[in-house]
Amino acid sequence: MQDFLSNLAANDWLRAVGGLFALTLLAWATDFVARRVILGLVHRVARRTRSTWDDRIIERRVFHRLANVAPALVTYAGIGLALGIAPDVLADGVALDVESTSWEALVLAVASLVRRVSIAWVVVALTTAAGGLLNALNDIYTETYAEAGNRPIKGYLQVMSLFLYLASGVVVISVLADRSPVVFLSGLGALTAVLMLVFRDTILSLVASVQIMSNDMIRIGDWVEMPQANADGDVIDIALHTVKIQNWDKTISAIPTHKFISESFKNWRGMSDSGGRRIKRAIHLDMSSIHFLSDEEMAQLSRFEFLHEYLHAKQTELEVANAREVSGNDVIPDQRRLTNVGTFRAYVRHYLRNHPKIHQGMTLLVRQHEPGPQGLPLEIYCFSNDTDWGNYEAIQADIFDHLIASLHEFGLQAFQEPAGSDLRALRPS
Repeated sequence: MQDFLSNLAANDWLRAVGGLFALTLLAWATDFVARRVILGLVHRVARRTRSTWDDRIIERRVFHRLANVAPALVTYAGIGLALGIAPDVLADGVALDVESTSWEALVLAVASLVRRVSIAWVVVALTTAAGGLLNALNDIYTETYAEAGNRPIKGYLQVMSLFLYLASGVVVISVLADRSPVVFLSGLGALTAVLMLVFRDTILSLVASVQIMSNDMIRIGDWVEMPQANADGDVIDIALHTVKIQNWDKTISAIPTHKFISESFKNWRGMSDSGGRRIKRAIHLDMSSIHFLSDEEMAQLSRFEFLHEYLHAKQTELEVANAREVSGNDVIPDQRRLTNVGTFRAYVRHYLRNHPKIHQGMTLLVRQHEPGPQGLPLEIYCFSNDTDWGNYEAIQADIFDHLIASLHEFGLQAFQEPAGSDLRALRPS
């Protein structure tokens, strides 16, 4: 060993510089072959296949990151030869030998450092390639399986990627420090409380992701409304830490995943799956326009097909009900009479029952609410058979256009606050 060190000290420093230059050229040539030749061949093979999984792996640059391993391995294996150091000497770690000269110590220290950096580079390259492969697996799963929207695996893959990068970090630090990874792992036990604080959101999000998937609370494509987060739109991504919602104004809200467990939200998926979307809107009637129907009004309303049958049946029913006798000539019998608002309610119910865009298998009500300062609310409660937002709004508008325009046929008026034109009409001419 001492003889070798003496010979090494006598070598000219130009030999070391030339060896490093030659090693650099060899590493560059290896990188060129790996990227241009091997990767080019992989791309050509992938383009000729009918499957798409290989395309997703290439898009995530898995092979590009693996190509970084080649020059690192060449550098690791050739640094001893480049500096003229025998493999057994470099393995013995004599760079710290006190009997070695300063030049010998420098050469051996450089060789040892280069070898450690090369190993660390290999670990980093393999870790990034594995991370890209996990992302490619998520892409393949999303495209291949129909249940991907209901059971996304992105959160679980991100957890695997997190542990992978943490392990890689420990290995890289131990390699660069030339210490065993056990030394660093043993020190992590004392930092458990700090790690729990640092990874608090990650732990909460992981638990929330498991609960969300197991309970099928949200899926990609669901319409979700969370007022406390100012989010109202479609779920476009479910990740480990955040759930992304594209609002109707095309902005994107990123909400922590654990918020969907600790806070309330509304999922409109049930409405979409049911095939019906609720219409709940009231027409406010002016109570001064509500009255009993006269014979002339009944004759006029009888011209309509449905009202003709309805009024005829009601008149027969009322004649039977009002045929009873009361004692006393001066007593006026309490007779039942038809009102315009009751006839209008019957007309609205019949109109909705025969409307082609109203879901007849769901609740259909025409009901009155308590009269108030804004008149008598007559509420329409039904469901359209088209859940598309645009179509739903058009159906709802068409129904109320027709009903409001039909009010005057029944002698009814809609209530509204006085407008400027009403106030001007009261002004003396």
